[in-house]
Amino acid sequence: MSHTSPEYWYCFKHSTVEPREGCKNADRLGPYPSQAEAARALEKVEERNEQWETDPNWNDDLDEDDAQK
Repeated sequence: MSHTSPEYWYCFKHSTVEPREGCKNADRLGPYPSQAEAARALEKVEERNEQWETDPNWNDDLDEDDAQK
């Protein structure tokens, strides 16, 4: 993203969406191209975590279960 495009972050510290001039990056997720996408940051993390947890290519527990069948 270029610095001229609007950028937004989801801040863990304040549980809000912030512009570029906000808390330090260690306390937030982003950047996102819109406020709406930044507001969904935690939802996206949850969705991705669920996908990874159920992906046998990334989950050794699933591979072991399949091997026992």
